[in-house]
Amino acid sequence: MLQSKYFVKTSKTAPADADSVNAQLLTRGGFVAQQMAGVYNFLPLGLRVLTKIQNIIREEMNALGAHEMLMPALTQKEAYEATGRDNLDILFNVQGQNDAQYVLNLSHEEVITPLMQKHVFSYRDLPVAVYQIQNKFRNEPRAKSGILRGREFNMKDMYSFHTSEKNLDGFYDKVKQAYFKIYDRLHLGDRTFLTYASGGSFSKYSHEFQTLCDVGEDTIHLCDKCRVAVNKEIIKEQKQCPECGNEKLKEHRAIEVGNIFRLGTRFSEAFDFSYTDENDDAHPVVMASYGLGPSRAMGTLVEIFHDDKGIIWPENVAPFAVHLVGIDLDTKDVAQHAHNVYNLIQKKGVDVFFDDREDASPGEKLANADLIGIPLRLVVSKRTKDKVEVKRRDQKDTNLMSDAEVVRLVSA
Repeated sequence: MLQSKYFVKTSKTAPADADSVNAQLLTRGGFVAQQMAGVYNFLPLGLRVLTKIQNIIREEMNALGAHEMLMPALTQKEAYEATGRDNLDILFNVQGQNDAQYVLNLSHEEVITPLMQKHVFSYRDLPVAVYQIQNKFRNEPRAKSGILRGREFNMKDMYSFHTSEKNLDGFYDKVKQAYFKIYDRLHLGDRTFLTYASGGSFSKYSHEFQTLCDVGEDTIHLCDKCRVAVNKEIIKEQKQCPECGNEKLKEHRAIEVGNIFRLGTRFSEAFDFSYTDENDDAHPVVMASYGLGPSRAMGTLVEIFHDDKGIIWPENVAPFAVHLVGIDLDTKDVAQHAHNVYNLIQKKGVDVFFDDREDASPGEKLANADLIGIPLRLVVSKRTKDKVEVKRRDQKDTNLMSDAEVVRLVSA
C-alpha cells in the first residue's frame, strides 16, 4: 500500500480532550477520529487493526463450535420491559414513528432469547452457542479513556443454551480457555487474569478477564500462586483466593478486557423459553453470556505497548507487517531501489506500507513510522546505497541488509 495514496493523516499534537494514551496516540496516528464524546470513527488504519483483533476472536469462537450471526442494533422496548431492564440508566431510548418506543442494545439477551425460542424445542436441539461481533450502545454518564469506555463500542457477545447447569459447566470452562488463547494471541496473556467479580442477580460470582495496567480503572487483588484474582468490589466478602485459599493477595490496577456470566434461567423464564426432555416434560433453558470487546482490546494494547514516540503494535494485530520508508526519492537510483524492495515484498504476500511521499521530510517520515508503530521498519535512502536499513519498532539497533536478506526476513 502506497502511503501517498492512503487515507491517513498523522498529527504532531493530540486533541485537548484526549484523556488517555490510547486516545492521544490512536488519534495522532490516524487510526481513529472522535465523532463526539464516547463515539469514534475507525479510519482505514484503525479498521485494519480492529479487523485483525476481531478475526482472532472469531477463529477461537468458531473452534468452540459456536455459530456466527448478526443481530440488529435497534430493538423494540417491550423486549426490555419483559426482562425488567427497561429502566437501566445507561439504556439509550429511541422514539420512532407513531410514538413507537425502541432501545439501542447494550447487550443482546432480549434479542437472542426470543429468537432462539423459535428454533429450540427439545433436548435434541441443545446445547447450542451463537455469537456476533457488532456495536453496542451504553449511555455512559462520562465517556472517558478513549476507546476503552465509550457510548458506542465494538463487542463480541456470545450466548450459549443448555439443558442444565451441569451441561453448561463444561462449555463454560471451554470458553475460559478460549479466552486465554485469544489474549495469548493478542500478546496480553502474560498479564491477563481470570478475576472473580459480582454475579449480580444471576449467580454468586461472574468472571472477568483483567489485564494488568497502571492506568486501569479497576482494582484487582491477585493470587500469585494460582494466577486468579478477585475484583475489589467483592474483596470484603471474598478476602482470600477462591481457588486455593491464599490470603496474601496483591493489589493491582487493571483493565477489564472480557467477562463471562452464568445467566441461569433469568432470561429464558422472562420469555417462557423452555425445552422438552426425553419424557416430554418442559424445563426452562439454561443460558450463559460471554463478552469480549475488540475495540476495548485495541485500546488496551495501545495503553501497554507504546513509548514516547508512539505505538508499538504486536505483529498479530499491526495494520501492516512492514513499513518501508523511502528517503531521497527525488534521486532516480534510490526511487528505483525503493520500489524494487516494495515489489519484492508484495510478491511474497506480505502487507507492506510504503511511505513514498515526496512532500515529507526524512525526519517527518521516520517520526510517522514510530508513531504508527508497524513492527518492522525498512529505510531505503542515498545513505543506505544498495542496502536496506532494518529496524524493529521495539528495538533501538539498526542493521543493513541486502534486498534478498530483507525478503527472507519478512517472509520467514
